[in-house]
Amino acid sequence: MTDGRRRVVIENMAPQVEGGRFPAKRAVGEVLTVTADIFVDGHDALQALVLHRLAGAEEVAETRMSPGLNDSWSAEIPVAELHDIYFTVEAWVDHFASWRQLLEKKIASGQDVAVELLDGAALVCKAAERAAAEGVEDDAGALQRFAAVLEEGGDGGAQAAAEPLLALLMGRHADRTLASRFPEEFYVHVEPPLAAFSAWYELFPRSAGPPGRHGTLRDVIAQLPRVAAMGFDILYLPPIHPIGETFRKGANNTPGTGSGEVGSPWAIGSSAGGHTAIHPELGTFEDFAALIAAAQKAKLEIALDIAFQCSPDHPWVREHPEWFRIRADGSIQYAENPPKKYQDIYPFDFECPEWESLWEALRDVFLFWVGQGVRIFRVDNPHTKPIAFWTWCLAEVRKSSPEAIFLAEAFTRPKVMYRLAKAGFTQSYTYFTWRNSKEELTRYMTGLVHSAPRDFFRPNFWPNTPDILPEYLQYGGRPAFLIRLVLAATLSSNYGIYGPAFELCEGAALPGTEEYLDSEKYQIRDWDLKAPGSLESFIGRLNVIRRAHPALQQTWNLRFLEAENDFVLFFAKYDNARQDLILVAVNLDPHHTQSAWLNLPLEEFALDEERSYMVHDLLGDDKFIWQGPRNLMAFDPQVLPARIFHLKRRLKRETDFDYFM
Repeated sequence: MTDGRRRVVIENMAPQVEGGRFPAKRAVGEVLTVTADIFVDGHDALQALVLHRLAGAEEVAETRMSPGLNDSWSAEIPVAELHDIYFTVEAWVDHFASWRQLLEKKIASGQDVAVELLDGAALVCKAAERAAAEGVEDDAGALQRFAAVLEEGGDGGAQAAAEPLLALLMGRHADRTLASRFPEEFYVHVEPPLAAFSAWYELFPRSAGPPGRHGTLRDVIAQLPRVAAMGFDILYLPPIHPIGETFRKGANNTPGTGSGEVGSPWAIGSSAGGHTAIHPELGTFEDFAALIAAAQKAKLEIALDIAFQCSPDHPWVREHPEWFRIRADGSIQYAENPPKKYQDIYPFDFECPEWESLWEALRDVFLFWVGQGVRIFRVDNPHTKPIAFWTWCLAEVRKSSPEAIFLAEAFTRPKVMYRLAKAGFTQSYTYFTWRNSKEELTRYMTGLVHSAPRDFFRPNFWPNTPDILPEYLQYGGRPAFLIRLVLAATLSSNYGIYGPAFELCEGAALPGTEEYLDSEKYQIRDWDLKAPGSLESFIGRLNVIRRAHPALQQTWNLRFLEAENDFVLFFAKYDNARQDLILVAVNLDPHHTQSAWLNLPLEEFALDEERSYMVHDLLGDDKFIWQGPRNLMAFDPQVLPARIFHLKRRLKRETDFDYFM
């Protein structure tokens, strides 16, 4: 039978995902905030602790919880190491604090408290015994002296009862014999800092060389200083493996063009090898090792694309035909999405009888590249493979590489996106790519911030990809690229661009599609990186701003503010701990100048309506004197369609922004 003397009730402990079936996630450098509803019958005072330990460690640390409104308690635990954290909550009736509260009331009302002081002395004596048993003789002695003063009573006893030192010692040696403990221990999966805050740049190595020549990994090394100077954290490379010859696609996805075409990097495998080989024209493993070393020197991470599919020439097609779906005529089923046909790609059959050996082979692809120094992977179309496979595979990879990061290219239904995150994916592509108007962005971001499962889902915003050139970029010109860049980089803490196509404002599409004309997926492109209108310097400035301001290093702290124009989006981001307030205003119309009255909640921002204040636009390095809650701003898309204002003010209440953090 449960000890009925354990009176404290602990409910609704968080964070937890589906009752602990899946872990919540935090990154190194973030804070784990543990909350719980904690209460007791009557009016006794309570104490509560979070008991937490690192995975594999026996030592349990204790962090004191603080009470809030409506019996809600919380504690903040800094996430400092790349180890998962296990935690639960323990709480007990604090008889000393309860006694002192009652004593203070009786003294204030003029009652005799002689007996109450004797009761308190008994409590302190027991604490002294506990301190002595724990070997803390100094504390035991101090407590005994306090007990003696309390026993003497009078004004001296009352004064001793109110001493802060006594409360400290009593808390240090509290009686927890009847403490209640939440029955489950939850855990948080801890990820590297780049899981929470990162900027990605995608580059095709075969287009990295001089005009007229197939690029190499050594050519990519030459690009590293430029990418690093723009402030990116991660250089992402599409598949670098040999490309099949059979049904090789030509320029603009032309079918069956045969030799002379470079083909799609996603048609993986040839006589030169498969998923653990490097395309001969890109270089050797010695070159790849040099790339990894040079990237580390430039403070960049290299991310590789993992696409689990094969060309008809992949060695696995010959060695393991059982891993593919065989059609009635004996041929292998190629990939298709009618009316589109991808004859150059064979998908795996995850329902084949030999599924276990298939799973192991695919896991070993990750482990191979981990062995080559890769820690970050962009995974192609994970939503077309079984979630059970990803749950197993990603956990297997993390056994040897706890610092691994996985970006899911999952433009799919929200529930599938979220389940992939539960399966272990660190970040995910999102629908941001197609949200353009103020109403669309506001509705989408409000739903994402308030409804998405923030404890395990991290969105990564991409305004374009090699597969997707949205209409907004096709028709908006250079201002459209600036607008989408600012939105991606400020709405989300994780964002990426497919460059140099984005950097050079490439907007030419195949008619009636969102596909690039002369797509780099099917041919080598010679990019003039110094062309007029390049966004290189603007991107660099934006990334400097992101790194300098903690408010932009979070996604969930978004709050929309009123802008009196349907073409102007206005929002705030605030970091409570570091008192960093950022205001972002963006003209969503790439063709026309738009003006708007921007409305600020002055009281929350500790601003006096009668006094002027200064806002500093970090993008244009302009300063503006504003006064009152409404201020008029104009945004010329041909000059600067967006402003990122820094307003350094201490909020009146620590919790002012808590409801949207």
